[in-house]
Amino acid sequence: MTIIGAGAAGMMAAIIAGRRKRRVLLIDHADKPGEKIRISGGGRCNFTHLFSSHENFISQNPHFCKSALSRYTPYDFLDLVEKHKIAWEEKAKGQLFCQGKSTQIVDMLVTECRDAGVDIRLGAEVLGVSKLGEGFIVTTATQTLSSDNLVIATGGPSIPKMGATRFGYKVADQFGLDLVETVPALVPLSFTDEAMEPLKALSGVAVDAAVSNDRIRFEEPLLLTHRGLSGPAILQISSYWEPGEAVMVDLAPGTDALKTLKLDRAERPKLSPAQWLSERLPTRLANHMASSCRYDRLADMPDTALMNLALQVNEWRIKPGGSEGYRKAEVTRGGVCTNALSSRTMEVKSVPGLYFIGEVVDVTGHLGGHNFQWAWASGAACGEVC
Repeated sequence: MTIIGAGAAGMMAAIIAGRRKRRVLLIDHADKPGEKIRISGGGRCNFTHLFSSHENFISQNPHFCKSALSRYTPYDFLDLVEKHKIAWEEKAKGQLFCQGKSTQIVDMLVTECRDAGVDIRLGAEVLGVSKLGEGFIVTTATQTLSSDNLVIATGGPSIPKMGATRFGYKVADQFGLDLVETVPALVPLSFTDEAMEPLKALSGVAVDAAVSNDRIRFEEPLLLTHRGLSGPAILQISSYWEPGEAVMVDLAPGTDALKTLKLDRAERPKLSPAQWLSERLPTRLANHMASSCRYDRLADMPDTALMNLALQVNEWRIKPGGSEGYRKAEVTRGGVCTNALSSRTMEVKSVPGLYFIGEVVDVTGHLGGHNFQWAWASGAACGEVC
């Protein structure tokens, strides 16, 4: 069998198939395997999430990922990590990271591939694939390869500087498979220059927030940048954001700002709006928001003024001008339509022997290790049968 793509999903499929004594060729156009693994998690690799389930994924068929996720769990991958004595830690609830460098995960996977007898060939650009009888032909710049099974694990176009391409979608189209429209996901959102100008002085300010639209809500840190908004809360909501749509930001989740303002107006009337805000928000952000308030003390503020200030805190409505695109996107939403695939094996129903796994498929995870868990699970599902 031939696997195109030596990333997380491709290496996992190769390991599982190799352990079954299958002859496996793993090829990639990059000079090194697992480049997205290497840069993930700030170089520490958030390699899985202990509580990963189908509810943490976006797909036109939200049930598709259930089978693979149930059969290769986060604890299965954790067993592999511990087998190689890689120190790990749990950061935010359920999010597992290496204590050392992410290259430990890459090295672990390469070692497992070698131990399973996998033939890894890097720097091998695939020019095309074709069906020949019951098998497949893979053409590279230097050779023509034949294989009984072909696995596409080439990911999506996110982070093109790492060599990401749309190759997998081209193969899917070649074999008549439907594609779900692809867009950047887990990506910072940007403002128009006009909207961003008043906020440029706040670049670098971080605050715990709740960001929502009419479909979902995430309560995580938010970061103001020189171009717009980033941080975990924004990356999460970006996967559910559509161009032209507004999102709601609550800068003090769990606080009823209007109720608290009215109480403090009665009990601490000499407090200034800036002082009140600075008790709940970073100083720079508090001063910026207070600058639009013409009152010096809470005692002087009528209910309408209190309400306007409370809305800035609990219901900051923003309308991004766009996103930072694939160059900053951690993953790609959309991809090969799951209707074309077996949820148990990842095999194309209409083309026996052809498989699609990982990010190239229309299964996109939340931030926090879920996308890696999908790579491990879908790769294992494929490797068990192909």
